[in-house]
Amino acid sequence: MSDNTKDKSGTPVPTRRLSRLAGLGGVAANVAGGVAIQGVRQMASGKRPKISDLLLTPKNAQKLTHQLSNMRGAAMKIGQMISMDSGDFLPKEFADILARLRADAQHMPRSQLMRVLTQEWGDDWQAQFSEFEYKPVAAASIGQVQRARLPNGDTLAIKVQYPGVKDSIDSDVNNVASLLRISGLIPGNLDVKPIIEEGRRQLHQEADYEREAEYLNRFRNVLRDDKNFQVPNHYKTLSTDKILAMSYIESRPIEYMLDAPQETRDRISALLIELTLREIFVFNIMQTDPNFANYGYNLENGKLVLLDFGASCDIEKGLVAAYKNMFSAIVRGTQQDIIENAIQIGFIPADMPVKYLTDILEIIDLAIQPLCQDKIFDFGANEVAAQIRDKSMPLASQRELWHLPPAETVFIQRKIGGVYLLATRLGARVNIHSLLQKYLAN
Repeated sequence: MSDNTKDKSGTPVPTRRLSRLAGLGGVAANVAGGVAIQGVRQMASGKRPKISDLLLTPKNAQKLTHQLSNMRGAAMKIGQMISMDSGDFLPKEFADILARLRADAQHMPRSQLMRVLTQEWGDDWQAQFSEFEYKPVAAASIGQVQRARLPNGDTLAIKVQYPGVKDSIDSDVNNVASLLRISGLIPGNLDVKPIIEEGRRQLHQEADYEREAEYLNRFRNVLRDDKNFQVPNHYKTLSTDKILAMSYIESRPIEYMLDAPQETRDRISALLIELTLREIFVFNIMQTDPNFANYGYNLENGKLVLLDFGASCDIEKGLVAAYKNMFSAIVRGTQQDIIENAIQIGFIPADMPVKYLTDILEIIDLAIQPLCQDKIFDFGANEVAAQIRDKSMPLASQRELWHLPPAETVFIQRKIGGVYLLATRLGARVNIHSLLQKYLAN
């Protein structure tokens, strides 16, 4: 077997509970030290620093990003989710640095990888391959991907779970929540508890590779003959509860398609929106994590490549009907219809104080603009997201309005919001109204 990559770099994944706790403690200590030093400097120059300004600095964000990247697992996942779900509410410099967690995961050193592969495949595992690349082609929060070739010529993507990650999820989540609360790294008026709890649930699912394999096969089955989408093959005999073996599909990460022609960016975004609608109304299953790294674009055949299925779930028929009613009200109904359906689906509470109704309606009107206008919506040249944020922030401080929709609704909205973010990043132009109409016709 050839070894065409002699990489021995990487950062070991801490596998013991105490070492992971110590890692998080190190973040708090480093941040506290940075605050003290910066505070002394500002006072020496005659300034009276605010503790919030000292905490939310790019340097502290870099320290947090570096440590969470090294730890991986729940610690890194929570950081990723905060950067995606709360980026609009954080200082730009802080959000930009924290967003690096979506791409900057450290991989295991070769020695640790070898131990995992031997434990899962046995001492002679290398005999199964004609080539095995030890430098990963991708690294994420709970695992990394190796490329390998079988004697028959098939090229595989081997997803290998980091050791100890599955067993450390709950303790990691609790420790990260404590770190964020105590250190003040996140603004006090930002409630990240729903994000943290979603991260806990999602991580338990993503760490179950047998469950992910089931959804991979289900997506492959429903998209088998589709000319626009591509799903890897599952290699069951090489898969375990800590290894997921799939066919390797050459593709370019979609967040690197920013320099592609406008028509290509439009096509990618339209396919993402189309897929989301089909997941809700046709497949009744959804991959709920819209992370950029979960999609690729095949430059040879123009297909959108689906790469990850760890956060997939079923959508119950009742929720499908509720979404159809909601979208129908947006496209063809009255404002009262929209409010009633928003209450039914759990977007807003049934006992919402009347005095806030006007503000809520203004936010809803902004949010539904791309859906109810039968024309091209320019994601890159509009201020809808910023306007929603500006109108939402004053309401966020009203405790009586704090409301968390049902969990299943949160998951779907996370996907819808993430696709909007992806299309905005690509600067796409898409007629969303036209795409939606055919799913509301029946």
